[in-house]
Amino acid sequence: MPLPRTRGTALRHRLAELRGPDVPAKALDARALAALAANPGCKRRALLDGAGVNKAALAGALGSPSAFGQSQFALTRGNAFEAKVKADGGAELLRLVREKLDRSAEPPAPARVPELTATGPEGRTARTALALREATEALGEWTLLDHPMLALDVAGSPAFLEPDAVVVHPDGSWTVVEIKSFPMLDGSADPAKVGAAARQAAVYVLALEELAARLEPAPRVRPRILLVCPKDFSNLPTASAVDVRKQRAVTARQLERLTRIEDIADALPAGTCFSPELPTADLTAAVESVPATYAPECLSACELAFHCRGRSLASGAVTSLGRSVRAELGGLTTVEDVLSASRGESGDPDDPAVAALRRAARLRAEALGDQVVAACR
Repeated sequence: MPLPRTRGTALRHRLAELRGPDVPAKALDARALAALAANPGCKRRALLDGAGVNKAALAGALGSPSAFGQSQFALTRGNAFEAKVKADGGAELLRLVREKLDRSAEPPAPARVPELTATGPEGRTARTALALREATEALGEWTLLDHPMLALDVAGSPAFLEPDAVVVHPDGSWTVVEIKSFPMLDGSADPAKVGAAARQAAVYVLALEELAARLEPAPRVRPRILLVCPKDFSNLPTASAVDVRKQRAVTARQLERLTRIEDIADALPAGTCFSPELPTADLTAAVESVPATYAPECLSACELAFHCRGRSLASGAVTSLGRSVRAELGGLTTVEDVLSASRGESGDPDDPAVAALRRAARLRAEALGDQVVAACR
């Protein structure tokens, strides 16, 4: 007699059906989870990532191949900079951690750098957990974990994550370190890139908190991470402490939503499948059956961005102009609605967005009228 399916087993079976027969699941990484937090309203991304669909292959099959990802030059430069930061047993890295996050601690002497090599991601995760526990118990010492492996529960399945480094302070607390190759000019960096790094680090913080909760007593996972970048136009490392509490909360909420992707899947037409092997028309219909929330920021974070942008522009959706514009326009969801309201052809005059549009249209008409008069003189 077959055993009854649990809710988790049924969900995994449903997600496998959405991927397509014999299509392996694409594992979620920290970048993908961080991108979910950057666009929490997109049901399409939540479902596709939760189901383990390879969005790059999907985008190619739809005829909108993705240009998303780092160039080989950027990867090489980043790896060289990271090696420089971690040289000499991480002496410079630990100096930056103490300077920016823990000035009351003793200056780092040669730190403990445990070996984290093991077979497979599960083995590396277990080895990392053991190393963190041992480092936490060794009070008074600094410990550097170079590329540890962490696991985070996502929709009932483990996602294996690999931060650049985790530092255990002499008081037993843990800090996530993110090493990026974009420059920090006069003490500040590109806000968009810092925001992306903070969202990615927040995923690691969540994973560390899950691990810490299994220890007794539970060590403190610091809410501020260390972001290490090249200083100005040199290759010398500098750093900044970044508070990721907001990003952590958003990511936690989004992961909570992923546990409800069954609700999104249940709303799809019967037989929906996202296998790249399907005919383009069927695949397009399947993708369009899941609501998307496109914004220009998706171009740097999602493999399906070009496809979604094309659909957004074709439908005249104001989200293609950016989230801030969308928020200002209230119930006006298309460019045609906006133009019609500005001309006084539709819209409630008491709506602040409509009133602002009509006032802007009057000012524009007056300005253009003055220009025409001036040109005729």
